[in-house]
Amino acid sequence: MVRILRPFTRAVTYTRWLHLFIAVVWPALWLFIENAWWTWVGAGVALAFSGLVPAMRTVEGLQARLLLTGHRPDGRSMEIVVAPSATWGDRGRTVVWLEARLLLGILVSMLTFQLPIATVNLVNLAQGGQLAEGSWFRFPGHPWWYALLSPVPLILLGALVVGSGELITRLALRLLGPSPAERLAALEERTDQLLERTRIARELHDSIGHALTVAVVQAGAARAAGDPAFTDRALDAIEETGRAALEDLERVLGVLRESERPVSSRPTLTDADRLLESARASGAKVDAELTGAVDTLPGPVSREGYRILQESLTNVLRHAGAVPVRVRIAVTDGTLGLEVRNPLTADIPGPGRGSGLRGIRERAALLGGNARTGPDRGDWQVHVELPLR
Repeated sequence: MVRILRPFTRAVTYTRWLHLFIAVVWPALWLFIENAWWTWVGAGVALAFSGLVPAMRTVEGLQARLLLTGHRPDGRSMEIVVAPSATWGDRGRTVVWLEARLLLGILVSMLTFQLPIATVNLVNLAQGGQLAEGSWFRFPGHPWWYALLSPVPLILLGALVVGSGELITRLALRLLGPSPAERLAALEERTDQLLERTRIARELHDSIGHALTVAVVQAGAARAAGDPAFTDRALDAIEETGRAALEDLERVLGVLRESERPVSSRPTLTDADRLLESARASGAKVDAELTGAVDTLPGPVSREGYRILQESLTNVLRHAGAVPVRVRIAVTDGTLGLEVRNPLTADIPGPGRGSGLRGIRERAALLGGNARTGPDRGDWQVHVELPLR
């Protein structure tokens, strides 16, 4: 029983009912002026032509969102389009929607008035009275048990209100919903948003993760050393790394605030010395070798290469500590090769584990390259090749 009565406690049930009444307001006014059958035919023809106007889809979509779905931004209302008709298919569906809404509105509005009159007639007849004027429903005789049937039309009225509201909402989702082309465009936009969120997550992981790793390693080394001079150097390294991380954070937040902001200000491999010095300051013995002109690399390749190098050095400091590290950066005619190797330790991540390693592979894959991470001849290696074209 509670489930049956629940729709009558929701405001959207009555706004859907109102939505159907609105559909017949202007044809009804026309009917008062000229009471003829062709009045409704003329209303249908007028609606058919108005549905061919692109803006009509926007008007109907906004009205349907507000009255049929309660305008829930995270619910079914988003499935109703409020953009103007872009194709003849959209116009045709709008015409069908307008005609269906008019026909259903006429039926619902008439039954809304006739069913309560039927209840009045049943009560009157049970008491020996007369039928109310204008009634569609005729009941022969004057039996007393008509009073027992009097609630039936009201029950039918309640079912009509709920059922017609559900029906018109389903029609709206079908006829005012997005076309296949609009669904594809929305899917592409959603994909772009997810890719951008993934890229920003990688940026924050690599930049902030590197800074925190350096700070933790430096602080631990300074405490263990007990040397004021070494502590001063460690604090300087922590300060420098923290300042760089704040710059990176501000850069990423700037991209979030301003979607049109260019990415050219992001660090590139020409800034690799900063990463190498940070790793050396943390105690790692970095042997770096650079072959080729890094400053001639395409922007996307150079930026992603920087982040890959940053994450690789962060992993060395996090998992191996102050160990010898070999860094090889080679720029050839068509490829950027980047390799970071360090001796294996007991704390080794698996070949496919860790968001950092996954981020390295994702960065390489997005540029059409490949990345290998894992043990190799007694070392842990990160080997990446990125095409320059």
